[in-house]
Amino acid sequence: MTTEQLAGNASGIARAGEILRAGGLVAIPTETVYGLAANALDSDAVRRIYAAKDRPADNPLIVHITEIIQWLPLVESLPEEALRLAEAFWPGPLTVILKKSGLVPEITSGGLDTVAVRCPSHPMARAVIEAAGVPLAAPSANLSGRPSPTSFSDTLSHLDGRVEAVLDGGDCAVGVESTVVSLAGDCPRLLRPGGVTAEQLRQVLGRLEIDSAVTGMLAPGARAASPGMKYKHYAPKAEVTVVDGSPEEFAAWINGRYGHKSTETAYAKKETAGVFALCFEETAPLVDVPAVTCGPRYHGARQAQALFAALHQLDSLGARLVYAQRPVPRGVGLAVYNRLLRAAAFREEQVPGPMVIGLVGPSGAGKSAFGAELSRLGFGVLDCDRFTRSAQVYDGACLAELQAAFGEDVAAAGVLDRQLLAARAFGDQESRARLEAITLPRIVRAVRAETERLLAEGRPVVLDAPTLFEAGLDSMCRRVVAVTAPEPVRLARVLRRDGLTEAQALQRLRAQPPLEFYQARADLLVDTAEGGDLARLARRAARELKGGVG
Repeated sequence: MTTEQLAGNASGIARAGEILRAGGLVAIPTETVYGLAANALDSDAVRRIYAAKDRPADNPLIVHITEIIQWLPLVESLPEEALRLAEAFWPGPLTVILKKSGLVPEITSGGLDTVAVRCPSHPMARAVIEAAGVPLAAPSANLSGRPSPTSFSDTLSHLDGRVEAVLDGGDCAVGVESTVVSLAGDCPRLLRPGGVTAEQLRQVLGRLEIDSAVTGMLAPGARAASPGMKYKHYAPKAEVTVVDGSPEEFAAWINGRYGHKSTETAYAKKETAGVFALCFEETAPLVDVPAVTCGPRYHGARQAQALFAALHQLDSLGARLVYAQRPVPRGVGLAVYNRLLRAAAFREEQVPGPMVIGLVGPSGAGKSAFGAELSRLGFGVLDCDRFTRSAQVYDGACLAELQAAFGEDVAAAGVLDRQLLAARAFGDQESRARLEAITLPRIVRAVRAETERLLAEGRPVVLDAPTLFEAGLDSMCRRVVAVTAPEPVRLARVLRRDGLTEAQALQRLRAQPPLEFYQARADLLVDTAEGGDLARLARRAARELKGGVG
């Protein structure tokens, strides 16, 4: 079969509609990934999707529509929860599962009594649905089990000669398949994470269960209620292993086995050709093996955009073994983690030894009090603020540098005048930068030395560090916990604690990063406004942290 390469213009869209009306297959762009489309109501056309992809027949498809009115004939009923989700997220990367009507062929639903439906936002996808005049079944346009394509070229590499046409829509914006939520049971259930996050769904639904198969294997004999729930999926040709460790731990782990300084006999003899790291941009300079990056550590949406392209790149580079850095499984990061686990067939290794945990949060959130509770539970809690006054940091050499930068009198007779130093160092950004250039490296060295001492005792270490990210100490942290509270709660606490006026307290709070800054970087969020029982919150956090759960 010769596959037509259709331009993403009016004539290309019209031709795609013509092929689909005649029972053919067309790969089309969506905002998530490219999809392989056929008439969802034509059993023969849908059967061709399974054949073209080598897709198991029990893996259900998603039906794509452009208007809610097109949903009505496909399902038994539209509950109020479904309409709320559609109002909030359609058009967009959300799929909703409901009991299907008799109009939907059994092959489209993978033999289930439910049907998965979504309304894409990509203008070209919507135009093709309208041109075809029918709902379109459109799973990802890849060979079954391989990474989903997010570009025209990768789509063509999968399906050239297998389908009638591929429509060129450029690169996909979201980069991972749609979120799938089932409303077919007693409680809404997240079956596949994607661009619409669990947190966003809860805001609309008020309740949401996360299926165990999101981060675990489908139970033996269980049927997949959604695409993407199979044991192995999205996989490149290489063997993938997800490695759970901080950036520094990840680099040391892979370098110790395959890097230039490898001394472990069991690994040093292994062939290193074809060994790659799949890691975040910040980690790539730390590893000795070739690295393919998939976005920044703290930006789940950019990781999602980059992931499948990175997996395709590993194939093109001839990767044999791939060690993938574990993402933060929150927000869109949960979708990235889900795809990596399946690409790895659930091979995941945790770097051995106790972990370092970053503890962050804005003023008044209750961070120090929460840290004290973790200390009572056996964590080694390190108050990094105390090093800013430590003689270990402000030694003779440090004082001499401060005098050279800010005047002899800031350390007359070898005694630091902190008030005078602050007046001169915090007057402008340039002076503050000079102060940090002198003191911050010393503080970081002192924190690292104390952290190593505590780790040697076999305890997990918590770094209570207001400037964890600015100091680069987060590269040591396998997990980050953000302690948060709404601004009115934090304001009241700061007023009680520090004796400031309300204007002064607000100025302090608003000079700090917003809550979103901490939330985007956290594996675990602790809201101290929810009842104020810090001991209970700490016990819950400790269970997750000691269990290695982010």
